[in-house]
Amino acid sequence: MDKSDREVLLSIQNLDVVFRNGKNRLKAVDNVSFDIYRGETLSLVGESGSGKTTIGRAIVRINPCSNGAIYFKGEKISGKLSHKKDQEVIRKIQMVFQDPAASLNERATIEYIISEGLYNFHLFADEKERLEKVERAINDVGLLPEHLTRYPHEFSGGQRQRVGLARSIVMEPEMIVADEPISALDVSIRAQVLNLLKKFQRERGLTYLFIAHDLSIVRFISDRIVVIYKGRIMEIAETEELFQYPLHPYTHSLMSAIPIPDPILEKKKKLFVYTPHEYGEGENPALTDIGNGHMVYGSAEEIEKYKAIRFR
Repeated sequence: MDKSDREVLLSIQNLDVVFRNGKNRLKAVDNVSFDIYRGETLSLVGESGSGKTTIGRAIVRINPCSNGAIYFKGEKISGKLSHKKDQEVIRKIQMVFQDPAASLNERATIEYIISEGLYNFHLFADEKERLEKVERAINDVGLLPEHLTRYPHEFSGGQRQRVGLARSIVMEPEMIVADEPISALDVSIRAQVLNLLKKFQRERGLTYLFIAHDLSIVRFISDRIVVIYKGRIMEIAETEELFQYPLHPYTHSLMSAIPIPDPILEKKKKLFVYTPHEYGEGENPALTDIGNGHMVYGSAEEIEKYKAIRFR
């Protein structure tokens, strides 16, 4: 529990992820810390290459942590785990991947794709119960039982993403890491998938880490937003707080890129390009809580400026 008595479901503390290729070393995630509360949707926002997906993959134990720790329900899940604990984490934290085509086995039927987790974790007593669970999952995502005998290549992108969602929810997880689940879909299909995610959250009490780069979509689905740039967190705030008071210059640049429906206004708008600030010796920038649950990265001087803007 945190100070407001909300249950912290997942906690990331001082996380570093470093990739090495021979003598080359890339720090993809740099000292990242944030909590995700049970039942909320926390969105991780930033441009391509900012480290969003790397953090999501570290949570589901695909990417190893180079430093720091990840806790799920108070227990450490990063690093080496027992087989039993590893299986529990896999089942309780599911991931929906960005590419709905590449994330499905083209040689397997939809029935087997959705059933694979049930087989691996022995989550059914007999064939009748397995089929009931699979049919319930396929119905919940808006597809039909007759689709179960087909193969992924017979479906559209939106339908494939529904299959990926069904594969996740059939495991009855507590948390889903949704890695840009709608970026590869047509605009008309995106709202349907977002509404499905919100529906499952209401009905099943799911918690989401929603990874995206489009702030207009993030505003619709999120409770809180984490803004990340080159592996480092720039700003954290509740959704409306962030949209009303974007403080960090990088957040401003993301906001300026949001499309305006009016083509005339869209043509006239000015894009703000973020130029990273080089900090000098002794400035010691840090992620600081300025009040109202709003955290911003900056030096002591910058933080005072941000406070003056927020509370003027």
